[in-house]
Amino acid sequence: MTAPVLEARGLARNFGALIATDDVSFAVQPGARQALIGPNGAGKTTLINLLTGVIRPTAGQVLLQGRDVTGLPSSARVRMGLTRTFQINQLFPDLTPAESLGLAISERNGSGADFWRVAGGRPAIVAEIEDLLTRFGLEAELDQPTRKLPYGKQRLLEIALALAARPRVLLLDEPAAGVPEEERQDILAALAALPADVAILLIEHDMDLVFSFASRISVLVAGRLLTEGAPEEIAADERVRAVYLGEDAHG
Repeated sequence: MTAPVLEARGLARNFGALIATDDVSFAVQPGARQALIGPNGAGKTTLINLLTGVIRPTAGQVLLQGRDVTGLPSSARVRMGLTRTFQINQLFPDLTPAESLGLAISERNGSGADFWRVAGGRPAIVAEIEDLLTRFGLEAELDQPTRKLPYGKQRLLEIALALAARPRVLLLDEPAAGVPEEERQDILAALAALPADVAILLIEHDMDLVFSFASRISVLVAGRLLTEGAPEEIAADERVRAVYLGEDAHG
């Protein structure tokens, strides 16, 4: 069996007497399309912060491409191929999409501090910027300040920036949150078109999006992993229906 590209082993995190994450173990395979779901307060954000190095676990390990990265900061994990987006976008409001992507690509190449000169002088960087703008439908907005973009376009730009790091694993934290209904199809299309060799872990409340995207779903409840399985197994699981999906969800 192929080795997981991302793995949690017995992850736990306490905040005083509060147990936010309780002995969670799960794996993400190369090229996976996996979703992490759970009710509000289930501990999803804490788990993602543990996986990405934002916070340290009380116990347990995080492995990235088979290497123990539990003690490494977020920046080191990004360089090793683990990137994420956030519930609330983390963009540069005064930069254009083209400038933001140029900065991200130059940072990946180790020349972030000098990205204005480097990006303009290297055709490969310019070509990569153009490719990402086209892939995410941002060509018409390439020279507009990010703060002026519709919110759905801002979410697409955030995914494009994460992809510019050339990750092996991409964690998408509620990419459709706050996006108007008329712009949601663009998000769905962007997710469907993500590179097949990049493993995706999607954290999302929108069950239609989850069930249309994921081939495997992990369910977190009260800081513990309740169950995992294919979408049809999760939809039929009485425990999941009781705590999250509701009796009428997905049959």
